[in-house]
Amino acid sequence: MDLVLLEKALLGVFVAMVVAITISKLRGKRFKLPPGPIPIPIFGNWLQVGDDLNHRNLTELAKKFGDILLLRMGQRNLVVVSSPELAKEVLHTQGIEFGSRTRNVVFDIFTDKGQDMVFTVYGEHWRKMRRIMTVPFFTNKVVQQNRMGWEEEAARVVEDLKNNPQASTSGVVLRRRLQLLMYNNMYRIMFDRRFDSMEDPLFNNLKLINAERSRLSQSFEYNYGDFIPILRPFLRGYLNVCKDVKERRLKLFKDHFVDERRRLASTKGNGAKCAIDHIVEAQQSGEITEDNVLFIVENINVAAIETTLWSMEWAIAELVNHPNIQKKLRHELDSVLGDGVQITEPDIRNLPYLQAVIKETLRLRMAIPLLVPHMNLQDAKLGGYDIPAESKILVNAWWLANNPDHWNKPHEFVPERFLEEEADVEPSGNDFRYLPFGAGRRSCPGIILALPIVAITLGRLVQNFELLPPPGHSRIDTTEKPGQFSLQILNHSTVVAKPRSM
Repeated sequence: MDLVLLEKALLGVFVAMVVAITISKLRGKRFKLPPGPIPIPIFGNWLQVGDDLNHRNLTELAKKFGDILLLRMGQRNLVVVSSPELAKEVLHTQGIEFGSRTRNVVFDIFTDKGQDMVFTVYGEHWRKMRRIMTVPFFTNKVVQQNRMGWEEEAARVVEDLKNNPQASTSGVVLRRRLQLLMYNNMYRIMFDRRFDSMEDPLFNNLKLINAERSRLSQSFEYNYGDFIPILRPFLRGYLNVCKDVKERRLKLFKDHFVDERRRLASTKGNGAKCAIDHIVEAQQSGEITEDNVLFIVENINVAAIETTLWSMEWAIAELVNHPNIQKKLRHELDSVLGDGVQITEPDIRNLPYLQAVIKETLRLRMAIPLLVPHMNLQDAKLGGYDIPAESKILVNAWWLANNPDHWNKPHEFVPERFLEEEADVEPSGNDFRYLPFGAGRRSCPGIILALPIVAITLGRLVQNFELLPPPGHSRIDTTEKPGQFSLQILNHSTVVAKPRSM
């Protein structure tokens, strides 16, 4: 096909789509839609607002159009909610109506169109997956069974840092060692196994393929094919890469972890069960499929390991940049626990300032600032407006927690606010100004694991080291990394961990 013919073909398609959309609007339902920028045919608001619909850009749009606004991204409707009242409507009051998940062309590949728990629509499959995952992962019993392992992994981090001369002089990228800690914490729960070191080949294979999955899903490169289906053929190469990563990743989970655990369980008999044993039993009884088992492992790798790691990294950066807060936290740990007594999980409830530091990190540096997107399967009402079926609903949880109309000096890192005027606010979603784990039916159940793991790890680091910026720097760079869904630090921080004389 020569260029002239191709140009005529594309023009013909464009005209046909404009006519079809116009006829559809004339014949279709008349909705009272939320305000927003005026869309243009085919592209909607995409050319006006661009790809990077992060929490800060959406905040600026909310200041212009209001607490509920509509963006038309090609053929997709995107509704942005930016007030506690409307967030409560979406997450709680109308939790069933808005309880489904919207996906996209890439997430459809990585979850096989919602065969997991996190990205499936609201319905029987989600209820079944949530029930099956709760007992082995998300109960207080699980915390008590695994807390000593978390404390052991934190102690190993402390030991490794003390044995590394570079850590106390030029500094180390602490995130790399904490990544091993998080994999070990979660893989001990899932498979009753751990990785011996950062050089472990299996750990590095797992880490690399998870990072590739994250890069592909967070990228803006595929939006044009997701927003405008007629352009999807041009996305074929990108989607083929996604399919290859998905297949290699699920094979890695199956061959090296799920099947290996099955073999061990068959030889050990009736020993102590780990999480995957419960999941496999559900598969053997016919409740879920083999693919569902692998997608549960997929969810834990992404939703539990990476998000908790991001929060740890942000908390350490803020403590390095606020030495007075770090000193105050260290004083609490020393005075409550005693010199040289290392923090354990039961101690956390007696350490209010440590809890406040974690809460403030989750407020200012929320790992998933727009939460996992919601969707209404049917036409719905929200804030006095009509919301067409299958709209993508984003709750700007970061803005809820950083709006100066609701918070005192929200742009400052001030843990004391959670001991004073905001003392009753909890991460569990009891206040719709503060939703780091969401709220309602689709809230993140991992809160029960994430909070103690972060507290133990952060507490041990502050007890044993003075955390400082690298030589020649007065602070750590906290520039945010662009991405579709997460709030990560752009440059992984080099931190000097100077041992304390205990």
